[in-house]
Amino acid sequence: MSIFDEPKIDCHVHVLDPARFAYGAATHYRPAGQETGTAAQLMQMMDAYGVRYALLVGPNSGYGLDNRCLLDAITRSHGRLKGIAVVDNDATDAELASLKAAGVVGVAWNVTHFGIEHYAGAAALLDRLAALDMFIDIQVEHDQLVPLAPMLVRSNARILVDHCGRPTAADGLEQPGFQALLALAATRRAYVKLSGIAKITREPWPHDDAQRYVDALVGAFTLDACMWASDWPYLRATGRIDYGVLLKAVERHFADPAARRKMLWSTPDALFGFEH
Repeated sequence: MSIFDEPKIDCHVHVLDPARFAYGAATHYRPAGQETGTAAQLMQMMDAYGVRYALLVGPNSGYGLDNRCLLDAITRSHGRLKGIAVVDNDATDAELASLKAAGVVGVAWNVTHFGIEHYAGAAALLDRLAALDMFIDIQVEHDQLVPLAPMLVRSNARILVDHCGRPTAADGLEQPGFQALLALAATRRAYVKLSGIAKITREPWPHDDAQRYVDALVGAFTLDACMWASDWPYLRATGRIDYGVLLKAVERHFADPAARRKMLWSTPDALFGFEH
């Protein structure tokens, strides 16, 4: 069976639809052209590649704390999408519960944009997420995870880490940020998205310099805690990225169909409950 026919859940996509949901006036970046993708276009892409469900992540670019586009897409998907929202660090229990009722399973921390200090005092938000059985979905790069890891470990919140933790490709497996990520595996409530390879690599396709990080993450977390994601529609991509090529890379590197099924389907379905 081809990977295009295998059941799949894409664990990191965005919807950017400025024609229906205008960007905020103060946004730091306004995605345009091929960077945008509507809810309808996302469904068309998913149908074309045999993707049954997807985790929709609210982008800071364009929308900031405005989750209306994300919530509209979830509603329109009739159960095929669940969401990661962007909220203030002081979001209340009621606000988080309302988002959960609308299909949101977690909250995004974009440390690569806002910096470490922005989240340094947000332990109370982690407590509120833990009480609601929601995820903290964190995007870091280089060694940003190092000062935040103790707070994540102390919390009871379930943790999603975007894009392999975005290590520095040239610095190797021993770099502090990547070691901090590997150590999160011991919590048994941390999970990693094997995605965003283009954000790590310094080499052209097939980005061989990034593969050692994927292998190390699978070794530490196992495929019970690793999932695949595309990052569609590739916001701020510096080169061409094609969905089908990404899937064929998964098929090539994970030759065992049982391993692919766990990463592409069983693990994310157990976490996010699409089929339940």
